[in-house]
Amino acid sequence: MKSKQIKIGITGQSGFIGEHLLRTLNLDDYFTVVPFERHYFEDKAQLESFVKSCHVIIHLAALNRHEDQKVIYKTNIDLVKYIINACEKTNASPHVIYSSSTQELNDNLYGRSKKEGKLLLQKWANETAGKTTSLTIPNVFGPFGKPNYNSFIATFCHRITHNETPEIHVDSNVSLIYVNELVANFIGVIKGTIHTDKINESVFEYHVPPTSTKKVSDILALLIGYKANYLEKGIFPSLENEFEKALFNTFRCYIPQDHYPVFFQKHTDPRGMFVEIARTNTSGQFSFSTTVPGITRGNHYHTRKAERFAVINGKALIQLRKIGTDKVINYYLDGANPSYVDMPIWYTHNIKNIGDTELVTLFWINEPYNPKDADTYFENV
Repeated sequence: MKSKQIKIGITGQSGFIGEHLLRTLNLDDYFTVVPFERHYFEDKAQLESFVKSCHVIIHLAALNRHEDQKVIYKTNIDLVKYIINACEKTNASPHVIYSSSTQELNDNLYGRSKKEGKLLLQKWANETAGKTTSLTIPNVFGPFGKPNYNSFIATFCHRITHNETPEIHVDSNVSLIYVNELVANFIGVIKGTIHTDKINESVFEYHVPPTSTKKVSDILALLIGYKANYLEKGIFPSLENEFEKALFNTFRCYIPQDHYPVFFQKHTDPRGMFVEIARTNTSGQFSFSTTVPGITRGNHYHTRKAERFAVINGKALIQLRKIGTDKVINYYLDGANPSYVDMPIWYTHNIKNIGDTELVTLFWINEPYNPKDADTYFENV
């Protein structure tokens, strides 16, 4: 196993992209993440200590929306200046990776703030021993984005899953990248596996390519289909297409907590009982387990897989906890009324036999297990 070699600090690590980047970096022993909190910008000593500790700083912190555009501009410029001033005060020379936007070219104060922030960092790098790489990023979507803030997809998902009506303001083609794919770009720049445009020895730029271009109305149609078929009927969509799998995993994270457990329809006759566990338009793996009383299985999470736990005999406690948070969600299932819970990505989960008899659980997952690419990370709930 590789020892940790690169110390990385992330400003804005509690934001949408930052949260995904932080969790992914923590899976790789090549990196050590240096803690950062928002109030460091207001505490010179804390910020100076932070920049001195980092080999790489990924600057994500920014204000995207505010009723006063001038506040957006000033805030974003000031955040860049705070980092530069801290580096100059401590003679720190980290590689600052700057999160810019395709709005750089737009005639608005947010776009200007991103472009001018980039230029400030380039000036700093040229005049010091520092280095900066600017990443121009297309529209990003993925789980845990804030509705009405991070992306229209987050807004659509939240409204559809909460029985509200989404609205299309401009039905255009939108260039998109899934947040997991964007994180892979950041890591590639850090490790040097992605070729960036070299401006000079200190300054580099990289235009992150979108991975899909979709019409807004087509995306909305897919999401409405997920509600009608998956949320209301329990039918999994096809997960063969990478964009649609990413969109489906995004949609699932907005499903209200009280949607689960979902009870199966039982068909009984003198022979016994029949229950359909999952209907799917995709491939996958079905399995079952028996668990003796008091035993807990699982305590792991996935970053891309869709998975269903179905209890058909015995009593179970299924627990979930989003990685990076403390809140534990508890679901109590009883085979007398067979039911299931689907596991969102980035939620560690387990199942415990809390009854006095053997627990029988059926499992479905959209990918057969591959030990070389298991997408299974162990962490206690």
